[in-house]
Amino acid sequence: MKKITTKQITATALLLALCIISQYFKNLSVYITGPIVNAILIIATIGIGLGSGILISIVSPITAFFLTGSPLMAGIPLLFPTIMLGNSILVICIHSFYKKQSFPHRLPVGMLIGSVLKATFMGIVIVYVLFPLFGGNVSSYLPKPEMLPKVLAAAKVTFSLTQLVTALLGSFLAYLIWIPLKRALKNETSL
Repeated sequence: MKKITTKQITATALLLALCIISQYFKNLSVYITGPIVNAILIIATIGIGLGSGILISIVSPITAFFLTGSPLMAGIPLLFPTIMLGNSILVICIHSFYKKQSFPHRLPVGMLIGSVLKATFMGIVIVYVLFPLFGGNVSSYLPKPEMLPKVLAAAKVTFSLTQLVTALLGSFLAYLIWIPLKRALKNETSL
């Protein structure tokens, strides 16, 4: 088993802190928070390691719930592990392509495939399994129970198409950040 360094723990904690800070903007727009969180997951994975990416994948849905609250998460607790797994699919896919493949453009290919797999997994499990089975539980957490059909309709888009868009935007953002960061990390290790 590979030894975890203090530097890796510190870097993971810093990225997790950035993730938590970005979640304060969730009520402003998912198109701000989503790409930032996905970019952090990706940077953690390729810059620190798969364990860092998975750790943030697991912790971020929990912190998001405690910071912003969500009637969906309160009514359907199985959303937590589903989102955790969706995030983990993204980082595992990116790690597999970036660290274990040797063809050109492996990082963007891993980002694209990881984004599609994450959105597909979450869309299928949440929209076609969890909502039909447990969607009615959400009404008791809404200010007006008659809002349930509209909330679920919006959530169906959020947990499928929006997940794809935010994962792709996060991948693009992470790629832009990774280009200079990779050079800086390489220079630091050569000193």
